[in-house]
Amino acid sequence: MSMNDTHAAPRKFVVIACEASGDLLGEGLVSALKDRFPGCSVEGIGGEKMAAAGMLLWKHYDELSVMGLVEVLKHLPRLLKLRKWVLDKTLELSPDAFIGIDGPDFNLGLEKKLKRAGIKTVHYVSPSIWAWREGRAKTIKQSADRVLCLFPMEPPIYDKYGMASTYVGHPLAADFETHPEKALARRRLEIEVEGRWLGILPGSRQGEIERLGRVFMQAALLIHRKHPDIRFLIPMASARARDALLKVIDDLHIPRKGDEVVAEELEWASVRVLTSVVAGKSHDVMKASDVLLLASGTAALEGLLAKRPMVVAYKIAPLTHFIVKGLGILKIDRYSLPNILAQGTVVQELMQDDCTAPKVAAALLNLLENPAASAMQVERFHDLHEGLRGSGSFGAAQAVGEVIGA
Repeated sequence: MSMNDTHAAPRKFVVIACEASGDLLGEGLVSALKDRFPGCSVEGIGGEKMAAAGMLLWKHYDELSVMGLVEVLKHLPRLLKLRKWVLDKTLELSPDAFIGIDGPDFNLGLEKKLKRAGIKTVHYVSPSIWAWREGRAKTIKQSADRVLCLFPMEPPIYDKYGMASTYVGHPLAADFETHPEKALARRRLEIEVEGRWLGILPGSRQGEIERLGRVFMQAALLIHRKHPDIRFLIPMASARARDALLKVIDDLHIPRKGDEVVAEELEWASVRVLTSVVAGKSHDVMKASDVLLLASGTAALEGLLAKRPMVVAYKIAPLTHFIVKGLGILKIDRYSLPNILAQGTVVQELMQDDCTAPKVAAALLNLLENPAASAMQVERFHDLHEGLRGSGSFGAAQAVGEVIGA
């Protein structure tokens, strides 16, 4: 029997990704769905990567990319209107399955209504039930026919609540070599192979860049004063993200030449430092870097897979932080995926009040000046990488097939 679906009519899928990391996962999923179901149509919300893989793009994920309780409240009327539009469009299309990639605040509500309407629903990327009340597995069951889990600690939790789930591993684990080549990545980016480069990734959402960009750039200035030879790479997920970063740079009164995506030139003190703001090149930037400064989230996982020493720093809006801490919503004391997966401290985390330029710079300098500390991180990253290998996008498409009875 062929592995491909023999259903008479071409299969139809709606896929909704709410941010850059979802677009990255969605790229592999869309390709795998088209392989698994020849002639199928895939429509929905995503980004350039999903569109390039063959998805008909309704809207760009930028329209959904809002972070934090306070920010969501400000944009709530627009988001609710957009969700109703997606619901109506999906019901009209009547796909074989609706697949929400991450974005639980937006997607789970949609999935619940669609499931009640008889449409099969799959949620790809489990909400962090290991961090934010595992009892939510019961409510997720009302929304999704199946959850596709990226991490091995998740399916046992769903099993406790009778929720169908499939561990597919993290697709990114297959995208990174065991030993990524630094020189090769630098040649791909067309930067000097010699010397030291520090990768800075302040997030993909505009709100993240506005909150973290200033701290990250100030930390870079502090490092540059001590080590003028170090240069910086800053990949941006979109033109909108790039513009947000350039505004931060201008607000700090750092002179620059032009506003091209590639090869931004910034003059710090009397030294010209080449900072490449490279759209869609985050993996190469990570592999090309000696050390990384990352916002917490998928980027920290990608840095782990790139086997580069890192510091993770993050902060949310003060009111959001007050609500989260005051209500005891957050149940973990580790925030970055390398530390969560290791169940211990592998990378230094500088969160909220600790996310300051002097502290971030000091943590980065420790890695730059202490090869033993960097080597310990990298060794642990190799072990964690092996634990994340799974069936990936192929397994995700296979699970979707099981849900729709193909």
